[in-house]
Amino acid sequence: MPDPAVRVLDPRFERYRLPHARLERLGGGMRWAEGPVWFGDSQFLLLTDLPEDRILRWDAVTGALTTFRQPAGKANGLTRDRQGRLIACEHGARRVTRTEYDGRITVLADAFAGERLNSPNDVVVAADDAVWFTDPPFGLASDYMGRRGAAALTANVYRRDVAGRLVCMAEDLEGPNGLAFSPDGTTLYLVESRARPCRIVAYAVGVDGALSDRRVLIDAGEGRPDGLRIDADGNLWCGWGGGAGLDGVRIFAPDGTAIGHIDLPERCANLCFGGPQGNRLFMAATGSLYALYVNTMGAQWAPFEGEYQ
Repeated sequence: MPDPAVRVLDPRFERYRLPHARLERLGGGMRWAEGPVWFGDSQFLLLTDLPEDRILRWDAVTGALTTFRQPAGKANGLTRDRQGRLIACEHGARRVTRTEYDGRITVLADAFAGERLNSPNDVVVAADDAVWFTDPPFGLASDYMGRRGAAALTANVYRRDVAGRLVCMAEDLEGPNGLAFSPDGTTLYLVESRARPCRIVAYAVGVDGALSDRRVLIDAGEGRPDGLRIDADGNLWCGWGGGAGLDGVRIFAPDGTAIGHIDLPERCANLCFGGPQGNRLFMAATGSLYALYVNTMGAQWAPFEGEYQ
């Protein structure tokens, strides 16, 4: 102790590393794990396994990893709306869906301007209940991670408001992947995973979600970012890959400085905060699900107080 897998790259990360917490592998057997989302009301986590076309359920009480839904439209990114319902990006079905309280599936988006979506990848819900998602062509390349097909739309970011209107907010991007909002909702972070080098960009968010002032916040260098989530202090916790010393989670301060890294033996695709206090980081990494307690919580657990710490 402390776990050597949790590395400090900048003194600002010291406060987030718990000296008695160790990295845990909670389960395995996935071909490509993605999109974890925490359900605190029932103490379980859902995550996806794209090649196996299933959503899995990890029970925090029993530790059991079971199948929640199969087939699942080759689901990728998952989140919950502000009413607690599951929102899923379905790579294979080329749509975004909501699971109602009674289990019915509602299609939120499957086309734009008369053309089918490509393969919705990651999704977040903003404070105004609007559903934001990325739509790269990743799932059209093969039947392994989606369904083979042709793209009719450029790789875009969309916003679906509470009235059901779908608007393209950013278009023709280089592999739009993970996305997340700052705690105060005024900044949208977006991974462009087909840029070379990969990068994370930031947009100012205005009225009705209008995006402006695009800037490159993070040049990933040799790293391969995927999904990301934000903690209560505005730090970016990013699924990361690229080989030894890079696979895992890379943590950045709001100014874009790399401050910490969690080493995993597998490339991490996506992650989320969960647990009763929101201070447990769950990481979907290639074939496994990992967890680590940290000394912060996801932004959704702590009201924003006006300034980053």
